[in-house]
Amino acid sequence: MIDPKAFLKAGQDFHGHKCPALPLGLRIGAAAMNALGVDRARDGQLAAILELGEAHCAHCFGDGIQMVTGCTFGKGNLRTLPYGKFGLTLVDRTTGRAVRVVPRAEVQAAQRQASFFKDYRSQGIPASAVPDEVVDPLVERVLSLSNDQLLIVGAVFDSPVERRVEAFDSFTCDQCGEMVIETYGRVVGDRKVCIPCAEAIRARAGR
Repeated sequence: MIDPKAFLKAGQDFHGHKCPALPLGLRIGAAAMNALGVDRARDGQLAAILELGEAHCAHCFGDGIQMVTGCTFGKGNLRTLPYGKFGLTLVDRTTGRAVRVVPRAEVQAAQRQASFFKDYRSQGIPASAVPDEVVDPLVERVLSLSNDQLLIVGAVFDSPVERRVEAFDSFTCDQCGEMVIETYGRVVGDRKVCIPCAEAIRARAGR
């Protein structure tokens, strides 16, 4: 069984501050892994789909997911959907089995009444400037509630397995001189260029 508490210190060091959203990500990621019976991804064995979107108030949640599951931006097995939720769908790429986990809305609503949110975060104060005595009780609450109290763990289901092909062939852009992975190359006239250079060339030509 994956213990989310074992990842808290490393997660906070990686993330940069204390907040309740990061441990929530740890709890949700661990619950999903335990439901699937999988270990932390060393490579691309798992895929995580987060429902945060770009203007989400708690992207910290995503760092908790990355820390505990091993699904990261760098590995290419983490992506987001623009739903503005705290949902995670975790996929075991070796079997195609998946599970979706979300926090209970009533727990989140109760958390929003805490001083951390009302007196600090909603006033524009960064999480790193919130006193420990304000944030620590929220972190402890997230970590101490049972799965049934905190989370809704969906049924395991079959999911299409997304196979990611790693491209190694590359070329040097004829315009900017930077290295580009081959599949992202564009041909403009007699030059082989990167996407930004291709767009710039076409924009100048359209003037």
